Amino acid sequence: MSAGLWWAVRSSAMERVAAPELDEIGRGERAEALAPPQEEERRGEQRPKAHLFLNLNGRARRHWLSPWCLSRAKRMVDIVGAGVILLILSPALALIAIAIKLDSPGPVFFRQWRTGLVGRRFRIFKFRTMKRDAEKMKESLRSLNHHGPNSVDFKILDDPRVTRVGRYLRRASLDELPNFLNVFRGEMSLVGPRPTSFGIEVYEDWHLRRLAVPPGITGLWQISGRCEIDFDDRVKLDSKYIQEQSFLLDLKILVLTPFKVLAGRGAC
Repeated sequence: MSAGLWWAVRSSAMERVAAPELDEIGRGERAEALAPPQEEERRGEQRPKAHLFLNLNGRARRHWLSPWCLSRAKRMVDIVGAGVILLILSPALALIAIAIKLDSPGPVFFRQWRTGLVGRRFRIFKFRTMKRDAEKMKESLRSLNHHGPNSVDFKILDDPRVTRVGRYLRRASLDELPNFLNVFRGEMSLVGPRPTSFGIEVYEDWHLRRLAVPPGITGLWQISGRCEIDFDDRVKLDSKYIQEQSFLLDLKILVLTPFKVLAGRGAC
């Protein structure tokens, strides 16, 4: 990732930590528009021009900064691909919903806050795989965290909160199928870094590079070990994806994902 692109991601993300009540990423651009000419010129000398790639909604403005992941072509692929997949799998989705309702009390869907492009928070859609009070039990189970009790990632290999149906859904990654709704909403892509449940306030500076592109349903992490890989190694894979991003790489990941999921390696 170029230095300018990294700077833009870091600046936008860290602004959210300092002032979370200001939801629009472009607020700095509005302030600059009102600044005196000499002040604007001075600011321009201090930082790369590449920060202008963001618009007020945190989406790409300069296609030359990221020709594939932030392109209209990828967005069209996302919409068409998500639509076709949801249409084909609609009978299976209905059966999964019925199984969840019969297995345990609670809603069919689970919505959780995740971190996306340049640190924007959004609600991800998933099939519910845990008991209703699972979030309340999280802290009491932190010692069982697969990545260590102090890790920002929270994964338990044999999580006691998971329901019977949920255990199968997780193994086959079927609980992620409602993520396609997030793709339609423009919050996610078919391929990209997996969005984290924790916010950027716990990211280290070098982690922020993964926020330079929209998060994805699948990615290099999913075909390289999934839960067996800790967050630092995930960021390294995400950085590799950002550096090598292309339509052919996305196609390769999409083709390999079902085989990796069916093999069950790294599922949790």
